[in-house]
Order: sequence, then C-alpha cells, then structure tokens
Amino acid sequence: VCLEALADGEVTIHDMDVMGAGTLFQASTSMGQRIQKQIGQTGIPVYNVTNACATGATALRTVYLSIKAGEASMGLAVGVEQMGKMGLLRGGSKEDAQVYEPSGRYGAVTGVDGILGTETMPGVFGQAGMAYAYENDGVGFEQFARVAYKNHLHSTLNPLAQYQKEFSMEQIMGSPVQSYPNTTLMCCPTGDGAAAAVLVSEERLRSMPKRVQKRAVRIAASVLTSDPYVESGQVQPDVNTLTRNAAAQAYEKAGIGPEDLDLVELHDCFATAELIHYDNLGLCEPGGAGDFIDSGGPFRDGRTPVNVSGGLISKGHPIGATGVANIYEVTTHLRGEAGDRQIEGAKVGLTHVIGLGSACG
Repeated sequence: VCLEALADGEVTIHDMDVMGAGTLFQASTSMGQRIQKQIGQTGIPVYNVTNACATGATALRTVYLSIKAGEASMGLAVGVEQMGKMGLLRGGSKEDAQVYEPSGRYGAVTGVDGILGTETMPGVFGQAGMAYAYENDGVGFEQFARVAYKNHLHSTLNPLAQYQKEFSMEQIMGSPVQSYPNTTLMCCPTGDGAAAAVLVSEERLRSMPKRVQKRAVRIAASVLTSDPYVESGQVQPDVNTLTRNAAAQAYEKAGIGPEDLDLVELHDCFATAELIHYDNLGLCEPGGAGDFIDSGGPFRDGRTPVNVSGGLISKGHPIGATGVANIYEVTTHLRGEAGDRQIEGAKVGLTHVIGLGSACG
C-alpha cells in the first residue's frame, strides 16, 4: 500500500521528508523501519506510533504536524495490523467478574451478559449504548440493529470491504448476542489490513504537476483528544465526552459545522458505538440518534451519509490501519473516484476514530 500511495501521488520514497507508521499489536517491531527496508531507506526520520484504535490516525497526524511545523514538506503515513488469527478483543480476567454490583462509568450491574459479557470491548460500547437508550426516547435494540443493517448494505458496493454481504434485520437481531445489545453481526470483524497516504505542504504542492494538484484534498483540521480529567480509579473511558471535545475542536478549526458535512466515516467498532456518535458528532439533534437512523439520515442517500464504506462492521478493523483507511475512504469521495458508492458532489468530509485508553481523532 505504501508503493500504491506513492504512485498515486506520482512521487517516490526519495521525495519523502518524514514517515509515520502506526501499528498496535506489532508495536515493538519498529514497523516503519521494517517497511522502509522493503520500499527504500533514505535516512528520513521515522515515527513509530501506537495509540489504541486511534493508532493509524495518530501516525498520519504525526506527519501532518511535521509538515505544519516546517520540519518537512512531504511525508508518508501508513497504518498496518495483522489480526487475522485473533478473536474479539477482551480484557483480562477479573476476580469479581461474577459480582452483580454496579461498576464502571456506565453502571453495569452484571458480570456476564451475552457470550463475552461486559469486561470486553463489545461490553464497553454495549453499556454506553444502553446508557444512551435509557436517557433518550426512540432508541432500542431495533435502532442499534438498523445501524448494522445499513453498514452491511453499504459494504456491497465496496470492493475493498472485508465482507460484502447484505443481512436482513431479522438476521442481525437473531445472531448470537456477544455483549448486549451487540450481536455478532453488530460487531466489527478482526483481520489483516494496511492503508497509506502521502501528505504534502501547500507550497510544495504548487510545484507538482497540475493533474496531481487537482486530485489533492486539503486537511482543514486535525484534532487529537484524550479523556477529560477524572479522579484516579478504574473507570471506563468516557467515549462520549472524548468524541464531543474532538468534534468541537475540529469544527472550530475548520470553520464549519456538522450541517456542512457531505459524508462521515466514523468509528463503528460496534453498532452501539456508531449510534451514540451520531449525537456526539452533532449529526442529529441532541438525543435524536434513534430518529436519525430511523429516518434514513445516515444511509448513502440520506441527509448525512455515514460509513458508506461499510464501516468497520463490514470493512473490517485491522486496528493500526483503520484511521488511515477512513481517511482514504473520504478522500476517494472528495476526489469523485468512489465508483458505485460515490456520494455525488461531495466537498466536505469528516473522519473519526476512538481508541480506549484513551484517544480520539
């Protein structure tokens, strides 16, 4: 993918001033240098990045900041992960896993709820989704399932999606519950993957061929946030405030609002995650995520198309690659090169990833 990204920009590794490489589970392997040994070593600085599910986006932001600081005029960002033999991510065993007491930020009261229970990534986002459903009318199992239905439907138009298959609402709701309300078909699959992008300063872009300039997409804002302050203790990450803060900063820096977005690629690691992020990103009225999905708002032909790629639920979630892959998807639409899934006239897009631990970009 690095060679493909370089060729797409009509440049070579010799044109790069900096490289950012993101991977999570191979973080100790100096991934950037390993890649350079395959595509060419040129003596440039290499930043190896790990930042949970925001790893790829953080690698790209590292290159972006190098260019903004004037330390580089062109750079290569790559995210990669090998997860094909892994199962669903889950936390370590807890001695109190079977204790039926409120715990964590979202007040889970059961140690096991579904095949995987609550001490897992499906559990974290399951609890966040149920908290949202409790606080807002019009949100329930069916609305969460409709998110997955949409993304599986969108995947049928994306030749790069890991799975390209439509599922009915009945199939989605009837598949095994992993951690309520997330069923198997509401969860992202693990898999191998990689994505890369070339970033360039505006000044250097002006020296490149006109055909390259015409296909360039401007980054209006790049933001990275972490959890807001809380007293020390073992609490679950606040996935809502984390995203709300990142979105507010991004909109302010870009000088736009959510109403200006033509498409969004957001972090749908689970169906519950996507639904709550409709609200967190300002894509719907406060508390209106259920109405937004029921009205078709995030579908490809809706008001604000979300995860036209099929999202992580269908496209897959090789963690290190995801952030860069989301940017690739939006860039492809802004260039008008998305083929059958193209959002016509797309001019402004947003990408979002969230990593527990915690980071949001």
